Amino acid sequence: MVRALLALRGRIKLTVISGATLLALLSTSEARAEFTVCNQTLDVVNLAVGQKVDNADQTDGWWTIGANQCVNVIREELTNRYIYIYATDVFGHAILTGSTEMCIDRRRFSIRGIDECWPRGHIAAKFLEVDTLEQARWTFFLTAGNP
Repeated sequence: MVRALLALRGRIKLTVISGATLLALLSTSEARAEFTVCNQTLDVVNLAVGQKVDNADQTDGWWTIGANQCVNVIREELTNRYIYIYATDVFGHAILTGSTEMCIDRRRFSIRGIDECWPRGHIAAKFLEVDTLEQARWTFFLTAGNP
């Protein structure tokens, strides 16, 4: 019985040491850069994002963001100063627009190029330009008062 307790005690210490080691490794790792959108409205929104990818404009969508929730829409280090976003309500009505015309689709999409949306079978939408000030990580807060 004593031998079994000593063996169990050794296993518990090993688990605690392993957990502490794992925690130390995680806390010293570099934080990931990203572009996060937080929905601070009371409504569910659908979000599309535009950015330069390999020197070409590209739009991607859709991310569904619940009320008072955040979503990482770009998970890698930000290399573009400007990110473009467009949001609709669950009925497809624009609730966040800007002045930069880019292409979207009704279903999930990834579209290269922003010119001639209609002739290419896409929908033209006005995206809001977000200046990230060349930061590696940025959070945009979507509120009822956004332009």
